[in-house]
Amino acid sequence: MTRIALTGAAGNVGRGLLGAFDGDEHDLQPFTYEEHDDIDSETLDVTRAEEVLEMIDDFDAVIHLAGASSPDADWEAVSRTNIEGTKHVLDATVENGIDRMVFASSNHAVGMYNAADGSDPESMTIGDARTVDPDVPTRPDSYYGVSKVACEGLTTYYADVHGIEAVNLRIGWYMPEAALRANTGADVEPGAARFARATWLSPRDCRDVHRKAATVELPESPTTVNAVSRNDQRFHSITETMRTLGYEPRDNAAEVLDG
Repeated sequence: MTRIALTGAAGNVGRGLLGAFDGDEHDLQPFTYEEHDDIDSETLDVTRAEEVLEMIDDFDAVIHLAGASSPDADWEAVSRTNIEGTKHVLDATVENGIDRMVFASSNHAVGMYNAADGSDPESMTIGDARTVDPDVPTRPDSYYGVSKVACEGLTTYYADVHGIEAVNLRIGWYMPEAALRANTGADVEPGAARFARATWLSPRDCRDVHRKAATVELPESPTTVNAVSRNDQRFHSITETMRTLGYEPRDNAAEVLDG
């Protein structure tokens, strides 16, 4: 049985992953910053190094979602929670002999590509957009995006120096179908609606990509891939995600909205 630690389990993506590892092959342990009546979790503050070292132990893999999650987050929040917190989780991974780290990176690590307005990380060009492969130079669109770039650097460093298996998932915009419709409606600014259609990651595809990232045999480490659904308007390439992780995206924003 593969034991998997899930930090940030009370967030949107975290809650979506709670049922992704059901069955006899996996044992998922959720960690949350505080207690929640609807989640059977252990509490964990990733900014406390000793606490992380104690709690993130006796696992085969860690899916690290905990951190400030808004593109509008200020520098103090992302530097302390995202960057330092990720380092603490990586240190525990090394010290406790955990094989794999799956890091929840973001499309905002490369968000300045195709951005119509550099002051607004979610204002994207309308119409054609250039393809953004996982190996393009990073171009963060916010302090939040900068923190994700820094954390990708940390996971890469720990993979190269300490030999852990590291997967950086550049997650698109995770939301259920109802939220996708709300964020692409007639009253939504066209550039923002296009961003939603292009970067959508459905709950079903989100479960698949994280499950694969945590469990499949990796051809190389570190690995950085995009995590969006098979949207007609996507500009983040998922070819590498499918080849490297065996990702099988099933949902498409166009089919939801236009079907």
